[in-house]
Amino acid sequence: MTDDHVFRIQEQWRRERPDLDVEPLGVIGRLHRLANRLTEELVAVYRQHGLGEGEFDVLAALRRQGHPFELAPGELADHTMVTTGAMSKRVDRLEDAGLVSRRASEHDGRGRVVALTDRGRDVIDAAFADHVANEQRLLAEVPERDRATLERILREWLARG
Repeated sequence: MTDDHVFRIQEQWRRERPDLDVEPLGVIGRLHRLANRLTEELVAVYRQHGLGEGEFDVLAALRRQGHPFELAPGELADHTMVTTGAMSKRVDRLEDAGLVSRRASEHDGRGRVVALTDRGRDVIDAAFADHVANEQRLLAEVPERDRATLERILREWLARG
């Protein structure tokens, strides 16, 4: 399928600016549109569990740590690639919902630790199972023979950035 929205934009730019190579718009434009579509599909599943994308990321980061399912706020920020200020707001919302707790660090008198509560673990376990099923559904749109190639291309591209 070559005649899609991005193709039409490229054709318009080729007509208006024949001096520019607009081939990159084909890849970047489609990746951007796909990312937006995928984000909508992923967030819909998080919402079914009462979570936003940020809250899901925090709970998932804690759950991946294994028992006792806890991290310092700075470590959480590193694991989710947000600022410590944004992390603090996410943790506040999760604590208010009873999904995480905060306590003083046993190793650093000034430090804090964020931990999953039992309820938080139940929520992220259910949300993650649905998330994986959703990603499998979305990826089913890509022929199996192309998945490993696509993953390799994206991994290598990201590694260069």
